[in-house]
Amino acid sequence: MDPTHRGPGEYGHDSDGFAEEAGRRRPSRDPLTPDFSQQTPQQARIVPLISGDLLLTVNPVDGSEVEPCPPGEQPAAPARRTAAERADHERAAAPPVPPGPPVLRLPLLQREDERERLMRLLARGRSVRLTGPAGSGRTALLDAVAADCADLAPDGVVRLNGHKRTVADLLHGLFEAVHDAPLHRPDRELLLEKLRTTGAVVVLDDLEFGGAPLDELLGATPECAFLLAATPDVAAPGPDSHLEEVFLAGLDRGASIDLMERVVERRLTEEEANWAGDLWFESEGLPLRFVQAGALLRRHDLLGTDPTAYDEYGYLENRPAEEPLVAEETAAAPLPSLGEGAAPAALLASRLSAAARDTLRFAVALGGEVPHQAHLPALVGDTHADAALSELAGCGLLSPAGPRYRLAAGVLAQLEAAGYGDDATDRARTVAQHYAWWAGHPSVTPARVVAEADAIVAAMAQLVPGDGAGQTSVAVLLARSASPAFAAGLHWSAWERSLRIGQEAGRIAGEVAEEAYFHHELGVLALCTGNLDRARAELETSISMRGALADKSGAVAGRRALALVEDRSGGSAAGLVRTSGEIPSNPLLASPPRGLPAVIPLSMPRTSPAETVVVARQSAPQAAEKQGGGPFAMLGGARRNLVAAGAGVLLAGVLGTVVTLGLTSNTEPQGDPGGSAEQSVTDGGGQEEELPAEESTDGTTPSAKSSGSASSSSSSATPGPSGSGSAPAGGGGATSPGGTASATTPSSPGESSSVEPSPTRTKPKPTASSASPAESETSEPPTETPPTDPTPTDTETTEPEPGVPDSSDSASGPTGASASPSVT
Repeated sequence: MDPTHRGPGEYGHDSDGFAEEAGRRRPSRDPLTPDFSQQTPQQARIVPLISGDLLLTVNPVDGSEVEPCPPGEQPAAPARRTAAERADHERAAAPPVPPGPPVLRLPLLQREDERERLMRLLARGRSVRLTGPAGSGRTALLDAVAADCADLAPDGVVRLNGHKRTVADLLHGLFEAVHDAPLHRPDRELLLEKLRTTGAVVVLDDLEFGGAPLDELLGATPECAFLLAATPDVAAPGPDSHLEEVFLAGLDRGASIDLMERVVERRLTEEEANWAGDLWFESEGLPLRFVQAGALLRRHDLLGTDPTAYDEYGYLENRPAEEPLVAEETAAAPLPSLGEGAAPAALLASRLSAAARDTLRFAVALGGEVPHQAHLPALVGDTHADAALSELAGCGLLSPAGPRYRLAAGVLAQLEAAGYGDDATDRARTVAQHYAWWAGHPSVTPARVVAEADAIVAAMAQLVPGDGAGQTSVAVLLARSASPAFAAGLHWSAWERSLRIGQEAGRIAGEVAEEAYFHHELGVLALCTGNLDRARAELETSISMRGALADKSGAVAGRRALALVEDRSGGSAAGLVRTSGEIPSNPLLASPPRGLPAVIPLSMPRTSPAETVVVARQSAPQAAEKQGGGPFAMLGGARRNLVAAGAGVLLAGVLGTVVTLGLTSNTEPQGDPGGSAEQSVTDGGGQEEELPAEESTDGTTPSAKSSGSASSSSSSATPGPSGSGSAPAGGGGATSPGGTASATTPSSPGESSSVEPSPTRTKPKPTASSASPAESETSEPPTETPPTDPTPTDTETTEPEPGVPDSSDSASGPTGASASPSVT
């Protein structure tokens, strides 16, 4: 035999006997530890669904993606459910039956008049608001009336719960109960269209709003009759709601004592009846108080019995016959006080099992929300902890709320006063860690996560104002795991609450990547609900955060969603720039708004930084008016373009000031004071001419400067044939029609003027009518007047050097003295 493949006989087992033992052995459970060698990577749960005319792909990795629904993927029209389908949907939405001993079903006492009145009003198509204090038995009365109205409307009876629900949640819940539309969330137009033709009796318990929201709910469903149950502290309906009001009071003394006897399952003694009468006066006959008081008496009876007298099945088999159970044993313990009977939650909890008390502590940590019974063994650490739910429900400490249970009215405050909330933060963290693992598992359907939405959101909310970063990190993890399931399960109010809590937790914990994810999801949610402004703000924030983190895939998903937002909002020019994710570094390069001229600074090849030409394009307003913008078209531009245009205008003003200061700062007169330092432009082609390399900036050649320093000439100009003085040097002569001064440069440095220089040079006295160079650039073409002889103030007589050619380019002499008339 191969030593590496030994049979069972070599281990001390016979082959036949080993086979028989294996056949009789109970199948083993799944291994407690996974086989890491064969473990497959966990797959992300990606769910596509339709929201209006958009295709939403819920992606828990990079963020949800949204796009217009392709032509071939539009969902079919929502179909109405049949009676059997409505019954199945109602059973699925009912709270689960707790495991363990069955909960005692109590009859509806002293409610016949209210039951018949509600039935008559609903049969006539009237909507009714049933108002009663917490614990008055509103839910039990609604159950009885719903059973009476089963065949009253074509779409049957629809049960809804308004605890922490908005108008939109209730409208979509009614649509889902009547119509079959999987993975389809209709837009508001289609939703209202379908609800206008829905005829059902809507039984709505735990209503939390009134006024305008209630009017909106009633106005959207004109063919439905509503039976609303609310407490007196809820806002009253509007004056135009036309609701019938029915007030539900407490029970009388006889009915209260009868209810307590049904809970205890025996007749009350005289002492107990007196105690129940005092309790009736204290509690005003609320049925919940007598159910809890009856459970307290039942626990009181168990204290007087011998726990060893019962076997595991609850039968008396081993008790000797000579030791009968007498009534005095049950009365050994005193009755609870009146205060304990009015607020019995703490006393009842002390007489429950350890698993039931731990369940109550978890419920207090979650603000009254009780986790599903399937999660209790993992949370409590007891395999039989799911039976605690039946124990709590039998004591009247729980009440149904939709598909789950929560603490009954007043129980939360009583347990908090008894110290059950001292470790609320630690227990909320335990719940959050458990739900984060469970909600993100691929085998858990979105519908199951939606059923636990209130407990999950409560756990996140408990951890966000925590003292340490570890608690907020757990909240971020839970929000990241549960929010995609809420989106896929079409519970979008819970989706929004979890995203906002997760975004705040990510900000506190410093997890920028997770915060960017929540901003992206909030933008997608706002886009799907039609809030484009909110969507744009959230998506831009997400894109900027992911850009800083170099998250390319996430940034691309955000830009796609932002492009769809811009497309739906009209698509402005600024929006297109934001869509690309690129912002111009120079705001002056951005496109100006319609009707606003562009101001472009052009730097010319000059040696002086002050010599800059500002060219203003004047054809933009006319072009904008031709496009239909009109004189007020600039108001339609974006704010960023207006800021850029204002910066351009400010820059133009600064440049003009710099040019003026640069030209007037030199106090020593060099050449003509009225000469222009601007770039010369020829009259013919409008082309800029290059200056000779040896020509200085003042328009004279080096030889002219040397001759001017060695010899002087007269500045008196002889009027030419046109009646004007000689043209000043540097372009101070005739101007072009466009207002730009032009000058003629000599073809060679040695070329001289036809007018001989005068041996004397006069320094003209400036007059008040002389225009500054900056004014001559922008003013109208000057009007030439006959020249006047300036009064000489200083005369210098020098002999010119022989052999030095005259290189002046002006008729007034080599020094370029101006004899031009004043410009007005």
